[in-house]
Amino acid sequence: MALMQWARLQADVNAQLRRGAWYPVVRLTATEAVLEVSKGKPTPVPRTLLKITPTPKHTWTVVPRPSRAVRLPASWGESYGVCPNCRNRAPLDNHPAQLRCQRCNGIFEVAWEEHYLESA
Repeated sequence: MALMQWARLQADVNAQLRRGAWYPVVRLTATEAVLEVSKGKPTPVPRTLLKITPTPKHTWTVVPRPSRAVRLPASWGESYGVCPNCRNRAPLDNHPAQLRCQRCNGIFEVAWEEHYLESA
């Protein structure tokens, strides 16, 4: 039985993936990973764009606002959070240590120390 793996973007690119969200890896080749982005829709992504791990983090990812973001409210400011459980996005008002997801109701720590995409 193959071990489950997870992947998320490690580059600031448009790749049909939500920045900061973890996705199950369906298949790996030398050059790409096929991810389950939504049920029944395997999505191939170049491996060079991904961080792949056997265990995803269970913390909110703090994502810097993309320069071309059109669906994020301006009131969210320069960054937003992505839920580790359901991939929902949320504002990070007042620099919370923990945040409850409005979609899945999970409560998770916020990974302020991670610096997602800042060094990618």
